[in-house]
Amino acid sequence: MSELARGKRILWVDDEVDLLRPHLLFLQARGYHVDAISNGDDALALLKDNAYDLVLLDEQMPGRRGLEVLEILRRDDPYARVVMVTKSEEDKTMTEAIGRRVDDYLVKPTSPRQVLSVVTRILEGSAIRQQQVAQDFAARFGRLSMKRLEAATADDFRDLYTELTDWHIRLERAGEQGLLDSVMAMMVDLRRDFGAWMVREYPRWMHGADDRPDLSVDVVKRHLLPLLGEESVFFVVLDCMRLDQWRVMSPLLARYFEIEESYHYSILPTATPYARNAIFSGQFVDQIARDRPRWWNQSDDEGSLNAFEDELLEAQLRRLTGQDVPVHYEKIFTDRDAEAVRARVRQALRRKGGVVAMVFNFVDLMTHGRSESPILMEVAKDEGALRDLTRSWFERSTAFQVLREAAAGGYKVVLTTDHGSILCQHPTTVFARRDATSNLRYKFGVDLRAEQPAHALTTKDETDLRLPEGRLGTTYVLALDDFFFVYPTKLREYQAKYRNSFLHGGISPEEMIVPVATLTPRPR
Repeated sequence: MSELARGKRILWVDDEVDLLRPHLLFLQARGYHVDAISNGDDALALLKDNAYDLVLLDEQMPGRRGLEVLEILRRDDPYARVVMVTKSEEDKTMTEAIGRRVDDYLVKPTSPRQVLSVVTRILEGSAIRQQQVAQDFAARFGRLSMKRLEAATADDFRDLYTELTDWHIRLERAGEQGLLDSVMAMMVDLRRDFGAWMVREYPRWMHGADDRPDLSVDVVKRHLLPLLGEESVFFVVLDCMRLDQWRVMSPLLARYFEIEESYHYSILPTATPYARNAIFSGQFVDQIARDRPRWWNQSDDEGSLNAFEDELLEAQLRRLTGQDVPVHYEKIFTDRDAEAVRARVRQALRRKGGVVAMVFNFVDLMTHGRSESPILMEVAKDEGALRDLTRSWFERSTAFQVLREAAAGGYKVVLTTDHGSILCQHPTTVFARRDATSNLRYKFGVDLRAEQPAHALTTKDETDLRLPEGRLGTTYVLALDDFFFVYPTKLREYQAKYRNSFLHGGISPEEMIVPVATLTPRPR
């Protein structure tokens, strides 16, 4: 007898109920309580006074047909779980039943094992999946702990972070809070190890190490360039998208595309003026500033520093291909102009062999706005809630509309992000002059220092970060783990305002390890 089945009540409505005795006994032997009744009117009367977990409903009965009973039942109980059972194999009957929201559909003759399989899936499926997720994680926990202790390369940290992200999503969906706490504790340890490793490795990468992973500067060359040809290609950047946000969005795209997933490391600082410019230019920031000095200044203002992404992409493609590749560029802050955006994209696609480059800023705006809005803070109170909100936006967004149209037109897509964000819980004090940069996860300035050196990567050598040369005496400080910088004079104000905020600009797996997906349209 199944412990999960114990106490579950089933009503089977069929005018040939006497012939179903083997099925009823089979279900009862598995722990289900089963009542059988021979017509729809008596079934509706019984349902008014009794609660059933599942109704097995014959379609072809004297008197009320099964679909008529279903219609009445749905009015009284919209959430009742119903399996339609019928002798008819006609598509019309099946389509009508599915349209009336039956949970499953069986065609007679059915074996007791077939019926049990459907009943088990509907009544016990969620609990079985929850148990299986828990068992799978428990079996994997020891190896995950070992992988964290052994992590020593970019691939090691990437693989561990992506697996922990997937476990976080699966266990949260299963409602396994105790095991979810174990994943979150392991993620805390991973962030600490990752930060110490990045303090050693990142300057080495910037000074030409051969073993560095793909960075922001490599995205176009590694992923977009191989797709260029006679047909246009889409290049889509969703600003400030974490890996877990991508994980809940990608199933929506899987209906339309084959998805080949890869990753890159965002350059530092993990902020739009640096990472996104690096993607579009294929250059580190010191190279951009040297080649285009009029564009660059020492601020960290996105509006002024990210105004030339189309020109940077055109120049990069010219370097890579030796010819001018047509680029149509869109930066979208709101879905209010969806029709105009889609019309411009369709017009751009008339030119063959070009790139349609699109930047969508909603996720970044939502992440920043959350710190300023008590309502948004409540709606997106943690990682899981932020994932759900992101999926909800994406499902109705201009981005999703454009991507569906790209799939319908047979166009390939490279989709990525410039950086992610991290839920920051711990303030750390920084001493700085008033002219230091304002970001809470990184600071540049003269006479700048962190009170706790272990909380930050600190350097006076801009070449460690491939940044333009600053003023004499400039120090560069980037927060590790989930720390955010506060000034001694504004400690309580910053703690109250920014604790439990999603921030970016510093060093953590959530900010640095981000997805790149190549989307190939499925055959229509």
